[in-house]
Amino acid sequence: MLHLIPKLFITILLLSVFSLSNPSNLMAATQPQNITPTQLEELNNLFDRALSASNNGDFANAEQLWTQILEQYPDNPAIWSNRGNIRLSQNKIEEAMYDYQKAIEIFPNAPDPYLNRGIAYERLNKWSEAIADYNQVIELDPEDPIAYNNRGNAEAGLGKWEKATEDYKKASELAPEYAFARANYSLALYQIGQTQEAVKTIKSLVRKYPNFADMRAALTACLWEQGKKGEAESNWVAAVGLDPRYKDLDWVANIRRWPPTLVNSLEKFIIIE
Repeated sequence: MLHLIPKLFITILLLSVFSLSNPSNLMAATQPQNITPTQLEELNNLFDRALSASNNGDFANAEQLWTQILEQYPDNPAIWSNRGNIRLSQNKIEEAMYDYQKAIEIFPNAPDPYLNRGIAYERLNKWSEAIADYNQVIELDPEDPIAYNNRGNAEAGLGKWEKATEDYKKASELAPEYAFARANYSLALYQIGQTQEAVKTIKSLVRKYPNFADMRAALTACLWEQGKKGEAESNWVAAVGLDPRYKDLDWVANIRRWPPTLVNSLEKFIIIE
C-alpha cells in the first residue's frame, strides 16, 4: 500500500517507508582516536554532501559518498543502513540487503535496518520475511507507526486483509497525521466490505488533502459504484490531473497495489469512461 520514504523522497506508490538514519548518533563509539580537527571537519562535510545527495534524489552520487564514509567508519550501522536505502532506491535489491544485514550484525537492537530490510523483502514479494522484520521493529519499538503500516502492506500482499486493516488502524492511531496510513486503512476497509466507513475515511482525507491523488482516484471508484456518476467524474479529472498513472490499471493493481475489490471498481469506471 502507500509508503512514505522520509528524508529521501515522497512517492505515491505502494512501497514501504524506509528510514534514513543519523550516523552522528553512533559517532562517539566509532570515531578513531587520532582524528584531527581538520579530518573531522572534512568528514562532517562528507556527511552533509551524502545527506544532501540522498535527499535530492542524486542516488548514484549518494551511494559513492556513503561508500567513502564507510571506508572510514565500517563499524557504524547507520551508515550501512543509509547506503542500503540508496541502493534500494536504485533497485539494487541484493546489494541493499547486504548492507542491511551488515547493519544488523553490528547493532542488532537498532530498528531501522530491520524496517529497511523488510521493504527490500517486499520488493522481492517475500511477504512473510518482510513481516518477520517488521515484527522485530515492533518488538524493539512498539510505538512505531511506520512499522505497523509496512506490516499491513506485507499482510495485504499475502491477502490477509483483516490483519492489514488492524495494522493500518494501529498506525493511524499512533500517528493521527500519518495520512498514508489512513489512506491504506480506508482501502483495506473497502476490501473487507466495510464500504461505508471506507468512503467516509476517503472523503475525510480528500477534504483535508485535496491534492491527494490516490484518494481522489479511490473516491472516483467508490462513487461510481454508488451511481454518483457526476461526482465520480469530477474526482477523476482531479486525480489524473495530479497523477496520470491511475489510468493504468496494471500500475494501480501491481505497483500501487490497491486491493482487488477497489481495482475492479475503478476498472468499471475506466471502461465506461
